[in-house]
Amino acid sequence: MFVIVGYVVILAAVIGGFALAGGHVGSLIQPVELIMIGGATLGAFVVANDGKSIKAVLKALPSLFKGSPYSKALYLDLLSLLFEILAKVRKEGLMSIEGDIENPEASAIFGKYPTILHDHHAVEFLTDYLRMMVGGNLNAFEIEALMDTEIDTHHHEAEAPGHAVAKLADGLPAFGIVAAVMGVVHTMESVGIPPAELGKLIAAALVGTFLGILLSYGFVGPLATVLETKAAESTKMYQCMKVTLLASMSGYAPQVAIEFGRKVLYSTERPSFKELEDEVKNRKGK
Repeated sequence: MFVIVGYVVILAAVIGGFALAGGHVGSLIQPVELIMIGGATLGAFVVANDGKSIKAVLKALPSLFKGSPYSKALYLDLLSLLFEILAKVRKEGLMSIEGDIENPEASAIFGKYPTILHDHHAVEFLTDYLRMMVGGNLNAFEIEALMDTEIDTHHHEAEAPGHAVAKLADGLPAFGIVAAVMGVVHTMESVGIPPAELGKLIAAALVGTFLGILLSYGFVGPLATVLETKAAESTKMYQCMKVTLLASMSGYAPQVAIEFGRKVLYSTERPSFKELEDEVKNRKGK
């Protein structure tokens, strides 16, 4: 939503300012320039990225026009889920959650939190490390090192679409110059035509530079920033699970362990202590 609003503001400011200055908006409509810039950019994107990166970008693009899924409500669900699992472990022992982690889709605990269950990667991360805790072969330091490695890998993968789009934005001004130069070449070939026609050719050439810069800094570049922000938000969810599980392994009670997880969240999504306490109490009654 904010992406669309931002685009409208950009177009209104740039085109509106041009029109108010007495410019003819129709002169900015140059399909040939767009074809050259768009085609060259698309070709460079295909050359610079492998199939995996291209698929990651295409998969990430629809999320740009949606709100962030990482809300306070999501984290209340996550922390409540962690509390229920750790409370069951504390009361009945580690082996009591074996069925929950082996088949979370059929688990009564996981079934209470469909939003979390829908996130396949988050559930896999959580159940994998709970399984290691049940196995008892690794200590807290070894599991922490493994978690850090996995979270780092996840973060790099999540950042890939943002980096690819950022490189795309970096190249757009140059492709705008290429289109402008091609327009100048065409203009120089046509120096014998009337001045009015010559002026139109020069204007069309200059629009190429304009479009390259506008598309880069006004449209594509901001998308890369949004993708990078979303990557950072997704990583925070894994960090929350990490510190909660490690706190539990260090001997802290479930209520204290989830407080560790709450503290690592961004302030804009972090529930208060009272909100989390009330949510956990409400879940207990269900």
